[in-house]
Amino acid sequence: MQVVTIIILLFFCKATDFRKTRNGSMRNKANSGRANSVRKASSTVKRYAPGLPCDIYTYLHDKYLDCQERKLTFVLPDWPEDLRHMLLARNRIRKLKNGIFSKYKKLKSLDLQQNDISKIETQAFFGLDKLTTLLLQHNQIKILSEEVLIYMPRLSYLRLYYNPWHCTCDMEPLVTMLQVPANRNLGNYAKCVHPIELQGQKLKQLKAEQLCSEEERQSLQNVAVAKPEIKPEFDSSLCHIYVFPVQTLDCKRKELKNVPGNIPPDIVKLDLSNNKIKQLKPKEFEDIHELKILNLSSNGIVHIDPAAFSGLINLEELDLTNNTLQNFDYGVLEDLYFLKILWLRENPWRCDYNIHYLFYWLKHHYSVHYNGLECKMPEEYRGWSVGKYVRSYYEECPKDKLPVYPETFEQDNEEEWERRKEHSVQTVKKHGVIVTVIG
Repeated sequence: MQVVTIIILLFFCKATDFRKTRNGSMRNKANSGRANSVRKASSTVKRYAPGLPCDIYTYLHDKYLDCQERKLTFVLPDWPEDLRHMLLARNRIRKLKNGIFSKYKKLKSLDLQQNDISKIETQAFFGLDKLTTLLLQHNQIKILSEEVLIYMPRLSYLRLYYNPWHCTCDMEPLVTMLQVPANRNLGNYAKCVHPIELQGQKLKQLKAEQLCSEEERQSLQNVAVAKPEIKPEFDSSLCHIYVFPVQTLDCKRKELKNVPGNIPPDIVKLDLSNNKIKQLKPKEFEDIHELKILNLSSNGIVHIDPAAFSGLINLEELDLTNNTLQNFDYGVLEDLYFLKILWLRENPWRCDYNIHYLFYWLKHHYSVHYNGLECKMPEEYRGWSVGKYVRSYYEECPKDKLPVYPETFEQDNEEEWERRKEHSVQTVKKHGVIVTVIG
């Protein structure tokens, strides 16, 4: 066991040394090479944009992707499919969704340590039948189903320690699997945090009766044989379903106060416009995985929960026109990986610090087209573009020295913004005053 552990640790160390050597040689190139390196480094500002500059290299005939410490919250869709090793340590990934790694069928090792992972869906590792090494230590995982691991038949090394394990009945199948002699390198050193009487005990040393009493086990068996809850069918008289040109559910002008439940999972377009939906609750659309167009205009929406759009990974167009939104809470847009169009007109956007999340999300997702992001409150910023407000927020020079921005100024035109800053500084210098402008 110690020999296998040492070999695998040396394996990752070699990969890290190779990367350092590679980066060092790049710094010794000619001036043109250094210029290219600078341009590449500057592009890392777009942390969440497609094409995030992670390091991809080959070592001993295996292809590596090194995306450590990139503040990632999800796996990007455009990474090469022939990767053998994926290094995603020290990011901000919170949830592993079903099929998230399914296209990386050649993957042999996956490093996810030191993230914020708290939930792993049952089929998260689907397709990884060649994976031998999985690192999940230093996360926030409390419970893990044995089913999660069945898609990795060759898994021989698994790290689970420094997670807040809740050693309850739900963990019995996993604990039993870890204790099989053939799995001697799976889950070593992982310890219970809850309940208090099991705190500090290793998962591999627990007994089944410590996890489940006979009463609890009998209760679980009764739940298993009980008839599943039958959810009411979707009320087709309330809304209309159209098949052409795409599978559409038309619920506009139905006096709805909430998003209807049990929406058919194959709906591609959902129209909820002109209703009375004042707020969006967590996971309102979680089961509509095929949804690409969502119209929520003219509802008077005041608040959107950060998890409201959870599960809408295929959404391409979102219409929030004519609501009562003043800002977005941090995280509202994080699941919308493939969003292309965002309608924001006719909302009373309030230009204070809370609007910064929305502006910077759009800035980093430069492929998303949007309109209507204009300050309505407070009165001193009324009519300003939100981009102009955010930039002025960081200005240090007095207001009478600020450059004048025409109303037609495009907030996404970074080159124009830099040119105007430089011009402003030069103008101020002519008057004998040196001012530092910070963008």
